[in-house]
Amino acid sequence: MNDTTLKYFKQQLPGLAGGYTLDVPDCAIKLNQNENAWDWPAHLKQEVFERVRDLPWNRYPPFTPDAFVGKVAAHIGAEPGQVLVGNGSNELLYSVFVSTLERGRKVVIPQPTFTVYKLLADLLGADVETAGLDDELQYDSAALEKAAEDAAVVVLATPNNPTGSVIDPTDLEHLVNTSGALWVVDEAYFEFHGETAIELTRSCRNLVVLRTFSKALATAGLRFGCMVCHPEARPIFGAAKLPYNLNIFTMAAVETAIENAVTMKTRVEETKRERDRIARKLREYTGVKVYPSRANFILFETERSPRDVWKAMVERGVLIRDVSGYPRLGKALRVSIGRPEENDAFIKALEYAMTVVA
Repeated sequence: MNDTTLKYFKQQLPGLAGGYTLDVPDCAIKLNQNENAWDWPAHLKQEVFERVRDLPWNRYPPFTPDAFVGKVAAHIGAEPGQVLVGNGSNELLYSVFVSTLERGRKVVIPQPTFTVYKLLADLLGADVETAGLDDELQYDSAALEKAAEDAAVVVLATPNNPTGSVIDPTDLEHLVNTSGALWVVDEAYFEFHGETAIELTRSCRNLVVLRTFSKALATAGLRFGCMVCHPEARPIFGAAKLPYNLNIFTMAAVETAIENAVTMKTRVEETKRERDRIARKLREYTGVKVYPSRANFILFETERSPRDVWKAMVERGVLIRDVSGYPRLGKALRVSIGRPEENDAFIKALEYAMTVVA
């Protein structure tokens, strides 16, 4: 990139080149992206195909898909006037940040957490403060309250990725009600935890809740998310959202998922049982520290080089996530919870890696 090209970009942009990256070697067992381990049943896929087949593909989707939004709102326990839908919750996070952040405004993003939060904040030139997690990577409400005093926005993932930690609902309610900042609560892993801040959005104008269908409802490849906020804030956030951001295939799939939510969520309890089983197994190993998780993944540390452990596991066909490059996680790896046989293969590959890595 020469000087002529660079002059067109914002000052902070060249330093962010590359953005969100992911190392994904080809492995038979993939436990690195917190995906649902079970795909849709064939008959539900066929139902989606049949719904879309009869729709006009030459026409745009509804400009305001009110009926669709109503179904989503009912499913998550919100009013339609509170809900915006998007091409994944990341798109809606971007809309929230574009609406609120700029150079000179402060955003609190406890670290470590989902890296896209800071990437977008840096892109917009905001000042980032990383307070809010204690030495055990649990939420520190007092630290959050202090950091929020002069902040425009505070972003909390609960359960947090990659730590698995959650914020106490009573603490969150106090923070939102006593703060002048906008609180963005990402509940991507809500179904594995069960506690939500959606009810608070009915009365609190300074709260946004993000949800995704990628995890429990197994639609990661379809890209769908939604956000819930106070009805007065919804049209303002909506102004920062691109029109026609959802295609007819995604909407048909989401409606099918909602109508079959009981079937789609049958694996949630199994995933939670497997998470607890694997956590117990990991705690049996000397030199391994396991962090408590309320999501569909486990963060753990090893005395051995995380990158070398990761490589050794890839050799055995098991892909997990090396998160040692995250702030405060120099010894850490993260494993998504898969099917029982995949989790067993993870344990065997880890045992191998622990013996070959010095």
